[in-house]
Amino acid sequence: MQYIVHSQGGSSLEVMMSHIRRTLFLARSCSGVCGCKTSNHPVWSGSSFSSSSSASSSSPLSSSLVLRSRSTDVHQNLALEDWIEAHVAPQRGGLLLLWSNGPAVVIGRHQNPWSECDLAAMRLAGVPLARRRSGGGAVFHDLGNLNLTFFSSKKDFDRQRNLRVVTGALRRARPGLDVHATERFDILLNGRLKVSGSASRLSRKSAYHHCTLLHSADRSALSALLRPSCPGIHTNATPSVPSPVANLLDHAPSLGWEELLDALTHQYNAEFGDSSSSSSSALVDPADESAFPGIGQAAAELRSWDWTFGRTPRFSVRTPLPLDGVPAARLLAEVKAGLVESLELHVPADWLPRRLSTELSTALRGERFCPHRAAALSSLLTRLESGERQCRLQRLCDAVGAVMG
Repeated sequence: MQYIVHSQGGSSLEVMMSHIRRTLFLARSCSGVCGCKTSNHPVWSGSSFSSSSSASSSSPLSSSLVLRSRSTDVHQNLALEDWIEAHVAPQRGGLLLLWSNGPAVVIGRHQNPWSECDLAAMRLAGVPLARRRSGGGAVFHDLGNLNLTFFSSKKDFDRQRNLRVVTGALRRARPGLDVHATERFDILLNGRLKVSGSASRLSRKSAYHHCTLLHSADRSALSALLRPSCPGIHTNATPSVPSPVANLLDHAPSLGWEELLDALTHQYNAEFGDSSSSSSSALVDPADESAFPGIGQAAAELRSWDWTFGRTPRFSVRTPLPLDGVPAARLLAEVKAGLVESLELHVPADWLPRRLSTELSTALRGERFCPHRAAALSSLLTRLESGERQCRLQRLCDAVGAVMG
């Protein structure tokens, strides 16, 4: 494979390419991941490249390349995807990145997080939210879910070919598995159970296609977190399409994590490379700024509120407020770029003076549609009241915060 490296100053990217060449040298001279396989599922270990490697920086690049990320941080791994797509453009063959995250919810570029996931439940469970740069629907990640990213030139972009690598690897590892790819670029088990979903991103000259592969994911967490934060959201954002899912381990109990990785690596190199590299892969660390200059800043951008929530397409909310004993209470809001453009609170005047509900509505305009902002404003407004009014205003603020996730 030939790679074009997009220069941004030269020297830092030369260091990166030197690192990749050293990695390839180690991978090609050893079995599996530099000959240091481990059964510890699924945080991969083994020798990774370093600047002290004795391998020559002029080692030739192989015709296909499989990388495994050492990180289980969702934002680091998404940043690594973007970094590779921006800086390394395959001209023939391709590049495959294998990665896995700790528990996280990942939404598509054009999705609405409030309608796709239960933000309050995620906060309580300590599960982060990430917005990727590709389209598609919301997915739950954990250490039982494998992610595969296929990089290619735009000309060679072929999702069905990529999925044939996955189905071929599964059939090779367990011939009894009935798996096939659909026209929607999902992979189904036994004709109806989804074990893999896809999304993609195309730029001017390059492209990537990534997919999930459910090996032993926590399906109870998946169903608990992938549900709307509140009812009554109206949006033109891309909706997710619910599907019945299954883990591979439920139907192939002896299929180990490392065996799965090896099968995918072998199948990918057989499809895109040559026989000499059929078992070769190499570890990379997306936290390594010397290998991937600027990747820390890219990960920080992906973690930011402005990217995660602020890139949400405009939406409206028309929903009852969760106020016990006040069934007529409602919230009407317009939200643009994650900010409250307008907000109306309809609360019976005999329960709370209209002046107070209007003050809260006015204070929230221009603020983030976020429970933390509602909580901060409630502390300012409620301290000016006392007695029953203070108590009811606090309840209203809490109800508004609950709607915001």
